[in-house]
Amino acid sequence: MFKQFNRSGRNGESQVVMLPPRSGEAPRAGIADLTPVDAEFNARLELKSHLHDLLLDRLNLSVIDKVEREELRREVAGLVSQVLSDEGRPMRAEAFKTLIDELLDEVLGFGPLEPLLADPTINDILVNSHRNVYIERFGVLEKSKVRFRDERHLLRIIDKIVSRVGRRVDESSPWVDARLEDGSRVNAIIRPCAVDGPSLSIRKFARNPLTFQRLVEIGTMTEAAATFLQALVQARLNVLISGGTGSGKTTMLNAMSSYIGQRERVVTIEDAAELQLQQDHVVRLETRPVNPTGGGLVTQRDLVRNALRMRPDRIIVGEVRGAETFDMLQAMNTGHDGSMTTVHANTARDAIGRLEQMVSMIGLDLPVHVIRAQIASGLHLVVQLNRLSDGGRRVMSISEITGMEGSTLTMQDIFVFRRTGATEAGAIEGRFLATGIRPRCHEAIRQAGIELPPDLFIGTGVQ
Repeated sequence: MFKQFNRSGRNGESQVVMLPPRSGEAPRAGIADLTPVDAEFNARLELKSHLHDLLLDRLNLSVIDKVEREELRREVAGLVSQVLSDEGRPMRAEAFKTLIDELLDEVLGFGPLEPLLADPTINDILVNSHRNVYIERFGVLEKSKVRFRDERHLLRIIDKIVSRVGRRVDESSPWVDARLEDGSRVNAIIRPCAVDGPSLSIRKFARNPLTFQRLVEIGTMTEAAATFLQALVQARLNVLISGGTGSGKTTMLNAMSSYIGQRERVVTIEDAAELQLQQDHVVRLETRPVNPTGGGLVTQRDLVRNALRMRPDRIIVGEVRGAETFDMLQAMNTGHDGSMTTVHANTARDAIGRLEQMVSMIGLDLPVHVIRAQIASGLHLVVQLNRLSDGGRRVMSISEITGMEGSTLTMQDIFVFRRTGATEAGAIEGRFLATGIRPRCHEAIRQAGIELPPDLFIGTGVQ
């Protein structure tokens, strides 16, 4: 597995080489400028970088993927032990084991990010240059102890991530959207667009998507609301899920899709495939960016129009962002009942306004009342989610689109979250309650053979 090598290093010298900063990269702090903790941390990073360089020289990279991790671990441990001995660097057993794990992460995975990717409590990983890495855990941002050695180290990890999915990022194409092999969403942006150095954002893929039962348990919504949403899906009503970034739109879409019948043909359309539908008959479509020659672009609108020719029972668009909104509404109005999508908006009414704006992007100069009529006839309900200041994700409202009055689209709230205050610890307090209005779609639900509890919409009897 290892190539022939001189154990002393590339140039026969047993020392750590301090690489000069890259153009545009801030110089590293000198030893005199560092606290003892920082100096020790930086020395460890330099040692790991030195050993990693040696491994790259000596490993036969062409067979790495064919070797079992434990076999590679033994080979790497033997080499590192020899190098540390040659350089007179004694190390405790626990520190040595940690060092080997980190080196394996560098060779096989994504370096310092691997422990964060493996931590099931972390939802988001946010790298702001090589010095600062933040994580979101249970809806709250916190700074991680993870750091990259320098800007080149971070760039190498970014390149490793995007190259695995056939993408590239460089000065001519300084940002990229991609996904990891496990489905996690990745966005990377580098200089010159990222002024302070490369930035990397990873939205981790939930291995076990949350169910309605779990969403009720963690307080996202009540059991009454969950019962109503389940009935909407089973009765094949068209639903728009609205919310801000990180509010749980995809989680809700996954949970709702679990009630789609096994006999239905579902086509999903996404920028980065992350939906986890449990049905057997699912066709997953994903957009494609332009290739290096400037061609090959496949947009969501292209895929929505193609999906209409695939005999779908339902179409699910991960998120509408542009002109594909018009085609999605057309599909909802022409027999593809039970379709669902999400949109970025802060309220249910704002979500409708966003749809109007996006439909206007098709350039047909449609009158506003025509666009609103398309929305009113195609969509039945809007589920609004927000991420609150305490990090919790809540369903804020479930609103029914009732039709048009003149040129105005009308809506009514069926369920709403009423905030009542906050605890000393900052936790948001409130109640999710029915407004007492029986939705017009109740008859369509009943005709689908679904009987809802008679007190489900009674405002005084809610949770």
